[in-house]
Amino acid sequence: MSYLSVSTWSLHRLLGPLHWTIWDEETRSHRTVAKEQPLELSLLELPKIASERGYKAIEVCHFHFPSTERDYLEQLRAAFEQADISLDTLLLDYGDLTAEDEGRVKEDLGLMKRWIEAASFCGAKQIRIVAGEAEPTNQAALVRSAASLLELIRFAEPLGVRVVTENFKPLTSIATNVAALYDQCEGKLGLITDFGNYKGAGKYGEIAQTAPLSVSVHAKANYDEQGIPDVEEFSQCLEAVKGTNFDGAYVLIYDGPGDMWEGLERVKELVQPYLD
Repeated sequence: MSYLSVSTWSLHRLLGPLHWTIWDEETRSHRTVAKEQPLELSLLELPKIASERGYKAIEVCHFHFPSTERDYLEQLRAAFEQADISLDTLLLDYGDLTAEDEGRVKEDLGLMKRWIEAASFCGAKQIRIVAGEAEPTNQAALVRSAASLLELIRFAEPLGVRVVTENFKPLTSIATNVAALYDQCEGKLGLITDFGNYKGAGKYGEIAQTAPLSVSVHAKANYDEQGIPDVEEFSQCLEAVKGTNFDGAYVLIYDGPGDMWEGLERVKELVQPYLD
């Protein structure tokens, strides 16, 4: 049965500094760069407020974690449990499994495994891993990505975390590649379908192709300068999902101007009729 979820990206102007992970070529290692922003709502406070607003789950971007220390992660887990809301997915926004630099891929895999452990500690059911930044026509890169994803899947399974990927970044910008990764990972790979990441005339068919295999869809609309969604286009995306057997989370995405909670309410009003 489908249900409402929200991504912390939809509230990113409220949640304080963003902690971006970057690759430092000079030191051949990862480092974190903080983008300062006002803290109006802490991640520990979010579960209770989201639950009160009618959400059943949250997807948390990795750059919103102020700490990955075990104590903090357990506090976050407790905050979700107390609010009776699910931490569905930890969205890791860094990494390129298709890089030809084997040393960097090895380091990226190590970082991803540390985030899988963090997902386990904080109670996330899934972790979203970016499949890669190679061009979608690069079939060798697709095979490399699938092999790395399988390695991560096998690492995550004993920790109770499912690895998922998304139609996000070039490699998975077409549905045929998303489906190919799913098949090459022996059906153990979860998927996320993002409305905004398929492009062109075949967009709605691609949404319909991957939605049935997805644990969630990112319900992302196009907005005008006032933050008003393009209802006609967004409805086509929702109709594409409706025609499948999708029964996961509709994750509301808002990144327009103005009050972010108000923007989410406009999206929620459009999604509500599509919930089972």
